[in-house]
Amino acid sequence: MSAQGTPKAAGKTTATETPKGAWTVTFLLFLFMVVNFADKIVVGLAGVPIMTDLKLEPEQFGLLGSSFFFLFSISAIVVGFIVNKVATRWVLLTLGVIWALAQFPMVGTVSFTTLLICRIVLGAGEGPAASVAMHSLYKWFPDAKRTLPTAVLTQGSAFGVILAVPALNWVIVNHSWHYAFGALGVVGLIWVAAWLALGKEGPLEDTQLLAATEPKIPYLRLLTSRTFIGCVTATFGAYWALSLGLTWFTSFIIKGLGFSQTDAGFISILPWVFGATIVILTGWISQVMMARGATTRVARGVLGSVPLVLGGLILAAMSHVQGAGLQIALLVVGSGLCGAIYVVCPPMLSEFTPASQRGAVIAIYGALYTLAGIIAPAVMGSVIQRAGSMVDGYLTGFTINAVIMVGSGVLGLLLLWPNTEKARLTRGAAAKAGALKGVVSPT
Repeated sequence: MSAQGTPKAAGKTTATETPKGAWTVTFLLFLFMVVNFADKIVVGLAGVPIMTDLKLEPEQFGLLGSSFFFLFSISAIVVGFIVNKVATRWVLLTLGVIWALAQFPMVGTVSFTTLLICRIVLGAGEGPAASVAMHSLYKWFPDAKRTLPTAVLTQGSAFGVILAVPALNWVIVNHSWHYAFGALGVVGLIWVAAWLALGKEGPLEDTQLLAATEPKIPYLRLLTSRTFIGCVTATFGAYWALSLGLTWFTSFIIKGLGFSQTDAGFISILPWVFGATIVILTGWISQVMMARGATTRVARGVLGSVPLVLGGLILAAMSHVQGAGLQIALLVVGSGLCGAIYVVCPPMLSEFTPASQRGAVIAIYGALYTLAGIIAPAVMGSVIQRAGSMVDGYLTGFTINAVIMVGSGVLGLLLLWPNTEKARLTRGAAAKAGALKGVVSPT
């Protein structure tokens, strides 16, 4: 049996059944995303001691936050095309090894340059993570049953922060921020060992067979479809908020609102706890709506876009209220509502993308929306450094975030029509196939 799964193995499971072992692999991929986001959050969590030890200005720290995404999109696209033909099991294993090894140089005394380079390398390794994990997951679940496992996988990001923040913050407070990076390297190697022992390729799709037999849709048509553009636009707004949370949230709690590092560690998990609830609810509600006959336009497109608009409006109120508690509450709820869009976009893209092209399309989608990760931290750093006061700078940065969220959510509502997209692209592919058949027909 090949790593991709043989046609015989695939034939044992119908298009509506979930194969045995699917949820075991889902759990391993969930842990994969836990490690992924624990790696992301550590710099933001240790932001104040890092800035103090390395004597960094806000703009420099913003550059550090953005540097993680310098190669993020490029590697996501390259690896996305690779997994169209190569088993995701081995690609995921390679990514896990890169993550772990990129952490260990920070255990000793480092310069700003070393830290910057290690974050760039880590970003290159983590760029393809979500899209490859999603592609791997969809080899285990038929389309009608993908939203809930997508929510579980996506929730790995929230739990990566929820679990990592208290543990890493304890290491930072009681030992050193350097050891926090080392701890993540060890955890990464543990996941690699678990995946090597238990990770498998899904039996529902044979990538090599599909690549040879499945009708193709030109990538230009897939990438210019309104649903693809809508997914990129909507998720860009959500990722702007997420990247600010990863880089600047803890610093805002400490320097902007005056909390201690210990207290800030606990407060920092609140958006992720709320976001995890939104993610699971979105996955469950979407799947129930589809089971009751709702179109994917409503059960996925509308369900994912509306929370973005609401979240942006809530976040915009931050600069108009007084009191740290109320500001934190608005920030938690406003940014946490973004989680809905991550649950619905990959299943929407998989609706109309041939399975043999899905890895690349989801990767390109991820590469484009995560460009927000390059821009947002740097913009926030620049705004803070130029503001009259630090608190004013933070609030202005979050207001910019609110405007972007509302705009991206509205565009999502206008553009996300996966059900009609599928019909249109399929008709186009069929017409092209018919034309070719007419050319070669002897009659």
